[in-house]
Amino acid sequence: MTKNNFRSGIISIAGNPNVGKSTLLNRLLGQKIAIVSPRPQTTRGVIRGIYTDDKMQILFVDNPGFLSPRDKLDEFMFKQAHASVNSADLVYLVVEPRMPDQAFQEKVLAPVIEAQKPVFLLINKVDTIAKIELLPIIDAFNKLYTFKQIIPLSALQGDNVADLLKATVDYLPEGPPLFPDDMVSDQYERFFVSELIREKIFLLTHQEIPYSVAVRIDEFAQREEGKWFIRATIVLDKESHKGIVIGKGGFLIKKIGSAARLDIEDMLGVECYLELFVKVIKDWKKKDIYLRELGYKE
Repeated sequence: MTKNNFRSGIISIAGNPNVGKSTLLNRLLGQKIAIVSPRPQTTRGVIRGIYTDDKMQILFVDNPGFLSPRDKLDEFMFKQAHASVNSADLVYLVVEPRMPDQAFQEKVLAPVIEAQKPVFLLINKVDTIAKIELLPIIDAFNKLYTFKQIIPLSALQGDNVADLLKATVDYLPEGPPLFPDDMVSDQYERFFVSELIREKIFLLTHQEIPYSVAVRIDEFAQREEGKWFIRATIVLDKESHKGIVIGKGGFLIKKIGSAARLDIEDMLGVECYLELFVKVIKDWKKKDIYLRELGYKE
């Protein structure tokens, strides 16, 4: 493909919480930029990743799952998800391999259709079911909407992801690349550091903790040659959660810090010193001043 017909555009990765959107983004990029956990609603803000080959450049936007807002944090995520779909050139609608229900049609499919964008339906996690079970599921989705493509895949295993990219190129507008070839995101390193810390909290704490936690980067600086110093505050909304995150004798917060530091060093390619603190701000998810401070407010 010549420079004259190179294609570039924005693809919104949409769907319910916990269907594998972030896993798919990481697979498409060939590296981890979106945090992943078994918990629904791991992604809060949009995560942007850039894919480039000799034919096209794509700015992928991984969205929070569509949800009914319960507080101001949920409202932020709701607006982010809808804005991403509305500004995209193409939507990847990710679903699990099961029959669509009424809630899916009303809360997920309806806003995607309303955006009037071309839509690929991606049936993820097909490695978890028998092939004979897949055909009636595809047929059921086909009856709901005329998708440009329906592609069964496994983001975890990588099955059919290359075919997805091949099918995508014709749906992007012609245009030059918007970013340098070696760029994988237009978001700052501080953002990804906070996300990696939050991921470890998700993976290492009890069920109720992740939904009330945020991470604020207080210092991100090179104090000595070849080594970065990072100081971060883990923000909780209940005093009772503080002891859980810290753990007996500080055991758990040390474990969170050690696990996060390894991923941060891998991402940055440099040695890091990570210092974590814990702070309680009651009902921070409901207050604009704290949402803005923690990056959840425009």
